[in-house]
Amino acid sequence: MSSLKRIAGIAFAAGAFVMSLPLAHAAGDDDIFLALRDAARRNDANQAAQLAARLPNYAIPSYVDYYRLKPRLKDAAGMEIRDYLARYDGEAIADRLRNDWLLELGKKRDWTVFDEQLPLYVVNDDTQVKCYALMSKLAKGSTVAEEARALLVSPKDYGEACPALITTLVESGQFNADDVWAQIRLAAENNQVAVARRLAPLAGGDEKRVAAAIESPVVFVARGVGSGRAERETYLVALGRAAKQSPEQAANALSMRAADKLTAREQAIGWAQIALQSSYKLEPEAASYWSKAQGAPLSQEGQQWKVRIALRNEDWKAVKANIDQMPAALRNDPAWVYWRGRALQAEGKREEARELYRSIADQFHFYGQLATEELGQKISIPQTASPVTMTELSGVASNAGLRRALKFFAMDLRFEGVREWNWELRRMKTEREYLAAAEFARQNNVLDRMVNTSDRTRSEHDFDQRFPTPFRDVMYKTTQALGMDMAWVYGLIRQESRFVMHARSHVGASGLMQLMPATARYVAKKIGMNDFDHGQVNQIDTNIQLGTNYLNMVLNDLDGSQALATAAYNAGPGRPRAWRSTLPRVVEGAIFAETVPFSETRGYVKNVLSNATYYAALFEGKPQSLKARLGTVAPKGMVQSELP
Repeated sequence: MSSLKRIAGIAFAAGAFVMSLPLAHAAGDDDIFLALRDAARRNDANQAAQLAARLPNYAIPSYVDYYRLKPRLKDAAGMEIRDYLARYDGEAIADRLRNDWLLELGKKRDWTVFDEQLPLYVVNDDTQVKCYALMSKLAKGSTVAEEARALLVSPKDYGEACPALITTLVESGQFNADDVWAQIRLAAENNQVAVARRLAPLAGGDEKRVAAAIESPVVFVARGVGSGRAERETYLVALGRAAKQSPEQAANALSMRAADKLTAREQAIGWAQIALQSSYKLEPEAASYWSKAQGAPLSQEGQQWKVRIALRNEDWKAVKANIDQMPAALRNDPAWVYWRGRALQAEGKREEARELYRSIADQFHFYGQLATEELGQKISIPQTASPVTMTELSGVASNAGLRRALKFFAMDLRFEGVREWNWELRRMKTEREYLAAAEFARQNNVLDRMVNTSDRTRSEHDFDQRFPTPFRDVMYKTTQALGMDMAWVYGLIRQESRFVMHARSHVGASGLMQLMPATARYVAKKIGMNDFDHGQVNQIDTNIQLGTNYLNMVLNDLDGSQALATAAYNAGPGRPRAWRSTLPRVVEGAIFAETVPFSETRGYVKNVLSNATYYAALFEGKPQSLKARLGTVAPKGMVQSELP
């Protein structure tokens, strides 16, 4: 049954719950609120207090009081903070303030209050808070080294807390020089110079020389390896950075000028650094570099790229061995569950492989779909849950947090709106509540929340919520005129904007199909839209027409491969052409997708084509094949007779 028919079957006026919400508010008050928010973000306590005083009856008092308190949090009395937390207990913004307070308590090393407040912190997704939590355990004599190693994987999130944790671990004897240099290399790999500088003295290194190794690596490597461990380790940092520019030159420096001055372990670390950068460039030498890196400690990024290069070469024995070497948390990621299954299958261990496929085949994502096909089935739409009732919808419509979210969405404060929405989802106890909340989002035209909310269900499903088709008349007309696959275009929009009509990315892309200004102008000119003005880019018809035409252009340029064209839409057409040029042979589309060098584009290709497969199943009313949609990717110029 279509979603429109299901809605019509619910005995209430579709707009009733929208009109009952207190979304209307004096525009002047909203302007003051936005100014208050900005003042708090600047930590301007005086202006925040003045602005807050002008909003005594604002619709969302918890945020007014939060923005009044936040700039003073460092010096605020504990009683005032506790009063706020008690007054707004159970609200998302109270949990946010507790997060802020925990950071301040950690900076002050006030472990007594920190330990009292930490169990009350619900979201608990802040890496710095987690680092402070381990410092608190350390202060009580606990052994936390293994927990710390598992946590410390993303230096961009370290802030003040995580380097402080590493310092404390070194002082307590729980971290040694190996741990610190591993963290310095990880910081260098992620271009976090400040983190590397701060950690260097902990392992006997010189912070200025470590910074020079990161910022001027070619010059540093040319000077050769110095004496002592710290100098050798700093050289390895520079070697990894130099490899970003030229893996070949870095490899020559290591093998011809430095090897005899480094221990076997240090040489392996050097080769691992080079192998990772060579992998990003999809060079044929990457596999050889990885073979020389045996025994080197690897970052999570390194562990995964070691598998991807083996996968690209269809070296299934190495794929399995390298996945088996991953830590359990990484090894159990659906990606590596699926590819380990493929490796077992290649060894003839079909039942072991099928067991792995079965473990993820019920998951509605790229790898779940691929696993389903390996089990001999195609991708179909699960049975639709019974329609949301008026009682169920009424329950979510009265939810104060969801109503706050709608207020924020109406003010284009999407960050705050999403936080409020997701907080309320976290408190829901049944899948029926998710379906009702998704329907509530639909009726208030917040389609991204509808999609994300419906995506949470595991036993009751509504794929009309998960895969909506707004503006279908415009989309059908445009795709038909171009001979395009409408399911693919919808799959791309679902990934690009989640149907937020005025979405704007951090790089300036706009609208449903997230068009960059230069791309929009180029396509408009190519299709004869001579009166195009960039102000039109968010108009539905124009955005769909320009975006679909551009997608069609890159599809034709890339031999009709949806995998390549999807990558091109995200990363620009030149990059997929370069990536395919490095292929030694024809590869299946899933392997191409898995080995896209850019993490954002890699996830994008997988999600778009997974989405498109479900859309096709909805449109055609029959099972589909993701593998067929992915097809194969061949090096440019390979003739058809060479294809498998």
